[in-house]
Amino acid sequence: MIAPEQAESRASAPSSGAPAGAGAGGDHSYEIVVPSAADGVDMERLAVESQTLDANSRYAYVLWCRDFARTSVIARRSDGRAVGYVTGYLRPQAPGTLLIWQVCVDPVARGAGLAGRMLDAVWDAAAADSGADRMETTITPDNASSIKLFSSFARRHDTTIERSDLFGPDLLGDSHEPEHLYRIGPIAADKGGKK
Repeated sequence: MIAPEQAESRASAPSSGAPAGAGAGGDHSYEIVVPSAADGVDMERLAVESQTLDANSRYAYVLWCRDFARTSVIARRSDGRAVGYVTGYLRPQAPGTLLIWQVCVDPVARGAGLAGRMLDAVWDAAAADSGADRMETTITPDNASSIKLFSSFARRHDTTIERSDLFGPDLLGDSHEPEHLYRIGPIAADKGGKK
């Protein structure tokens, strides 16, 4: 699940690249780090404020930050305000595959390429820690910006992206758009998202 309209290392290190310019909030540099349990509070706030993501309970985000911190990141401005996150996990039945669950960017940080930088940071950590060579995500058919985000990731890593049906209204209910599965890979270990 990726919030629409957001398309645009390793933990505990500032994100690479020059300081990112952000729309309404002015220019800010962003630090992209592995989250702690306390960051679940900001993730829940960002998800609710996005008004597009399926927001989970605060407890779910806090627990996620405890159990899946190494496959997730949070981005903060220089003033400490959280402005984005990516959550992911290694699939138990396919440990070489990183599944990206949510990508969220605060409106003040959009247009600066932050979503792509966070996605690269999560990927770099997962590939280094586990030897992952594939990425998956699910995207609703109307979410063109997320399709663009993940297609751009595949291009940066010089690999393919494939779409297939995954979950439909029979499982998600008639009020939820179907979720299509996007598979990216194989991703060569030496690409590192930089060409």
